[in-house]
Amino acid sequence: MSMVIAVDGPTASGKGTLARRLAAHFGFAYLDTGSLYRAAALRLLRAGGDGSDVAAAVTAAQGIGPDDLADPALREEATGNMASRVAALQPVRDALFALQRDFAACPPAGLPGAVLDGRDIGTVVCPDARVKLFVIADVTARARRRHLELTGQGREVAYETVLRDLEARDARDSARASAPLARADDAVLIDTTKLDIEAAFSAALEACASRMDGS
Repeated sequence: MSMVIAVDGPTASGKGTLARRLAAHFGFAYLDTGSLYRAAALRLLRAGGDGSDVAAAVTAAQGIGPDDLADPALREEATGNMASRVAALQPVRDALFALQRDFAACPPAGLPGAVLDGRDIGTVVCPDARVKLFVIADVTARARRRHLELTGQGREVAYETVLRDLEARDARDSARASAPLARADDAVLIDTTKLDIEAAFSAALEACASRMDGS
C-alpha cells in the first residue's frame, strides 16, 4: 500500500491548498475528490437535471472523463451547490468510491504516495490512511476568502450571499445520511481561521512528520 494523506474539511477552509502543497512537498499524487462530485453535478446540470433523479445523477457520475475534470465551470457556485446535493446520494458515492480508493492504493505514475482531499476521506474512503488532517475555519472567515476569490475572478456577488451559501452547504454536508462531513477520531485538527498559508502548511507538515514517523 502507498502512503496516504487524507485531508478533510468544509468548503474554503484551505484544505485544497494544503493538500496540493503537501503532495508537491512529498512527491505524492494529488486528487481533489470534490472535483469528481462537481464534475458529476456539472454533467447533471447540463443535462437539465435538478438532483432529484438518482438514476440521472449516477449516470452523470459514471460518465466522468478527464475533460470533465478540467472544465472551468467546475468552480462555479451553481456547480458547487449541486455537487453538495449529489454527494448526499449513496449510489453516486458508490459510483465514485472505487475510483478514489484505487487512486490511493495505486497512485498514478508509480508515485510513492497519494494525498486526497474531500469531506470523507479519513472516515470512509481511506479510513486506514497513515495521516489524517481535518482542516476547519470559522464560516465568516471562509466566506470572506470565497468572496475575495469570486470577486477576483470578476464575478459580482455579495458577501452575504456567499455566507448563506456556505452555511447551507455546511448544513447539507454535515447532516447527510451518507458519509457526512466529520472529523475522524485520529485526525489532526488544523484551524486556519487566523493562519496564513505558510503557518497552516507548517502545522500540516508537523502533523505529517509525526504520523509518518509512527509516533
